[in-house]
Amino acid sequence: MEPGLTQQSDAMKRTEGNSWMDVSVALYQGVVHWPGDPELCTELAKSLEGGDACNVTKLTTGVHIGTHMDAPRHFIPNGLGIDRLPLDAVMGACRVIQIQDNEAVRPAELEHQALKPGERILFKTRNSLRGWTSSNFLEDFVYVSKEAAQFLVERKVQTVGVDYLSVGGFHKDGPETHRILLGATVWVIEGLDLSKVEPGNYEMVCLPLKLVDSDGAPARALLRPI
Repeated sequence: MEPGLTQQSDAMKRTEGNSWMDVSVALYQGVVHWPGDPELCTELAKSLEGGDACNVTKLTTGVHIGTHMDAPRHFIPNGLGIDRLPLDAVMGACRVIQIQDNEAVRPAELEHQALKPGERILFKTRNSLRGWTSSNFLEDFVYVSKEAAQFLVERKVQTVGVDYLSVGGFHKDGPETHRILLGATVWVIEGLDLSKVEPGNYEMVCLPLKLVDSDGAPARALLRPI
């Protein structure tokens, strides 16, 4: 098992007997990241072993690492920063929808879901079975097609979450899907671990770091069955 994945598995086990489920990805040095983005690095700036009064860890990372949120500013000029996130977008009832398509979320699978204005929707795909079992980046992850993004905007969905590092594809519909969703101020959660989550209705809490004017931020995400 890759370094750090043991901690992720242990965290999941600890929450199985509780009402809240932690659906965040564990962050560790070497965790999978988007190609070209800054890697996560940690080092001790102060250490007890080195004679300091305490341990202090220095953290260096891009903001789109592990479980994180995108702000409109990520793709929209002068868009809102993550510090402008309305808390209602990430706290309250949400719905986990199982996607069968092995390539992308498409309108055909959403048409019968009776999506309502203001809903918070999380997509569980085949990514949940394989996406976090390796520190190698998977280029063929299931993404939200630009057509599905437009479908979600037209139904006035408030928040969209996905179970890998990007709502848009690596080879297709990357910037396009982001611009459609973020341009309509649909808040995006990426990098969820939904491997232990069944489709259905949940209460959600997902709080990103309050980084002023940032295009995104790492987040901790929790689900509780309703």
